[in-house]
Amino acid sequence: MGNPKAFLTVPRKEAGYRPINDRVHDFGEVEQTLNTKDRQEQASRCMDCGVPFCHWACPLGNKDPEWNDALYRGEWETAYKLLKKTNPFPEFTGRICPALCEKACVLYHTTGEAVTNRENECAIAERAFLEGYVTIEHPQRNGKTVAVIGSGPAGLSAATHLNYMGYEVTVFEKNEAAGGLLRYGIPNFKLNKKIIDRRIRVMEQEGVKFVYGAAVTATDEALKDFDAIVIATGTPTARDLKAPGRELKGIHLALELLSQQNRVLAGIEFAKEERITAKDKDVLVIGGGDTGSDCIGTAHRQGCKSVTQIEIMPKPPVGHNPNTPWPNWPVILKTTSSHEEGCTRRWNINTLEFLGENGKVTGVRVQPIDWKPNPEGGRPLMVEAGEPEIIKADLVLLAMGFLKPEHPEYPKNVFICGDAANGASLVVRAIASGKQIAEKVNDFLNK
Repeated sequence: MGNPKAFLTVPRKEAGYRPINDRVHDFGEVEQTLNTKDRQEQASRCMDCGVPFCHWACPLGNKDPEWNDALYRGEWETAYKLLKKTNPFPEFTGRICPALCEKACVLYHTTGEAVTNRENECAIAERAFLEGYVTIEHPQRNGKTVAVIGSGPAGLSAATHLNYMGYEVTVFEKNEAAGGLLRYGIPNFKLNKKIIDRRIRVMEQEGVKFVYGAAVTATDEALKDFDAIVIATGTPTARDLKAPGRELKGIHLALELLSQQNRVLAGIEFAKEERITAKDKDVLVIGGGDTGSDCIGTAHRQGCKSVTQIEIMPKPPVGHNPNTPWPNWPVILKTTSSHEEGCTRRWNINTLEFLGENGKVTGVRVQPIDWKPNPEGGRPLMVEAGEPEIIKADLVLLAMGFLKPEHPEYPKNVFICGDAANGASLVVRAIASGKQIAEKVNDFLNK
């Protein structure tokens, strides 16, 4: 490294978010950027560890010490080339990855201040597009064809890698545009959709074909002539909550709100009776994960009156959790930009019943609970810990995760990747899965 002791003198510095009073009035990205000097200084904090746990923790195997060193030296093009070797979409992960590498960083475990790998990655990707380091490649074709069903992060990754291997790749997408969860699940204030469009243009120029409005399956006649088929359809079925009163109007799955709002921002119009909006409403979000957080941020931008988020599991500890020691992912309290914008958060709350008047939801009856060890092992037992109460709500959003898809037995030339294969997980894991499945397809077609 150019400055092997920088971690001793340079503190971690994040770009931070736009001011709350500014950002809640639009859907622009909330995260800011550092200037070039500060960004390179942050890269200098990487210690080039003898055993780089960041590399081990990243599903893509990103070589953070190498591109951090190049970034520190101002060698932006070299940094991008090193990053691209392992990550085809650093502009995505640089914005929305939870940065497994940072929780593995030696500095995180010794000082609590990891290297800003995620922000560094995003800065490298953006400089690459700005300066023209992102070049169009024209792979030599091998005469074989592959169909990819689904254009989420796993499908795009599989298509990109297969294309570079020389296959003629066609991506079939049931929606009107590519991106899957990136486009229809993640709000614009975390990932501007122009970032996706920019990458799709690159893929198209490199030879990948996209067919939209095509809800095909692996056994459709339209795909019979392809040498191999990759299923990357994600986890389309959200976990529902079958409590009494679920049929009331005003209760929606989280993605119903998020995908519609993203489509509205893309210029698609909806009838008044179809529109899901939090404007002037008391909103209750059931589910404490990232999707629930996205609902909170969206509700604020739509002009909600209030937002409450409840979670059935206990409140995680702050900063350190002795129950999830390294190398486990630290289950600690996470406060997102959306939470900062205003939200009542409650844990150990069980939903009993949806209440309503004239067919519309007006509140939810909930009860505080606790968890005790199961004498037979396995999942702890839920026990009552307080009297039922009613949370007022005009709009209820269910953000409780997704069900792992079940698949029939397919022919040998059909492969499954991403969330479609493994259940709901991280975007970075989906990208890694797409790369792995591309290698399996290549091995299969070259036996």
